[in-house]
Amino acid sequence: MNLGVVVSEFNSDVTYLMLERAKEHAAFLGATVKEVVKVPGVYDMPVAAKALLARVDIDGIVALGAVIEGETRHDEIIMQQATRKLMDISVETGKPVGLGITGHGMTRLQALDRIDNAKQAVESAVKMHQRLRELRI
Repeated sequence: MNLGVVVSEFNSDVTYLMLERAKEHAAFLGATVKEVVKVPGVYDMPVAAKALLARVDIDGIVALGAVIEGETRHDEIIMQQATRKLMDISVETGKPVGLGITGHGMTRLQALDRIDNAKQAVESAVKMHQRLRELRI
């Protein structure tokens, strides 16, 4: 399986570690990370996700980000809208999107505690790719 990874640069102290965990786990599962696209923030992910999933050499993607609580409810709105659009793109393209975006409502310390969620997102994308291949047989 060839994976693309879309990773948010916002909160890069967290997302860099998530990216490293994702790459390691992909290799462990026998998947190849073919492309890594860095976007400014989680809000910007859907456009890059759609572009990657349009490629014939990409079987699925993993979206990595950390939406940390601020003084307003922006974290809740960003999380809801970005994840909904990523789901729509997955359904539209018929390719899996592993959701490795942590948040909303979490602190920076909680975000650091959740960097291993990146591994679960990779595993989800790999498993869905396998299941979809079985359906197409």
